[in-house]
Amino acid sequence: MEDILGLLRIRIKRGVNLAVRDVNTSDPYVVVKMGKQKLKTRVIHKDINPEWNEDLTLSITDPVKPFVLTVYDHDTFSKDDKMGDAEFDLSPFIEALKMNLEGLPSGTIVTRIQPCRTNCLAEESCITVNDGKVVQDVVLRLRHVECGEVEIQLQWIDLPGAKGLSVS
Repeated sequence: MEDILGLLRIRIKRGVNLAVRDVNTSDPYVVVKMGKQKLKTRVIHKDINPEWNEDLTLSITDPVKPFVLTVYDHDTFSKDDKMGDAEFDLSPFIEALKMNLEGLPSGTIVTRIQPCRTNCLAEESCITVNDGKVVQDVVLRLRHVECGEVEIQLQWIDLPGAKGLSVS
């Protein structure tokens, strides 16, 4: 417990225009990996624009480690096909969490992150304060695949007894 800084809730919202891996559709699910942690969503059958709206929660011990999100096509009789992946750097989100943002009105934009060659952003990502919580909405463009994006939202959860992100 003393190594945990807090929890990162990753809401896997939806996939957009995911690659076709079966006859004319796919059965996608998402796997999120960070360090030794690996979490996955449920499979959505026959949909290249799936709506998961599922929360995956990672324990954060090293805030500089990125997480990798991979989309797979579930296959019953063969190995699941990879439908692309995206790496996400948490640094801007962690930096925003360390700021004193108390008292800011809901909807205040703290930081904007532009898409570039070194990140997998499909469009500008904003870190905002919503009801006193720091939230980041992200659209990730999948790599190593012909098409596809995944919309996610990040939210930090402080754990009682955890180190937290206070600057030491």
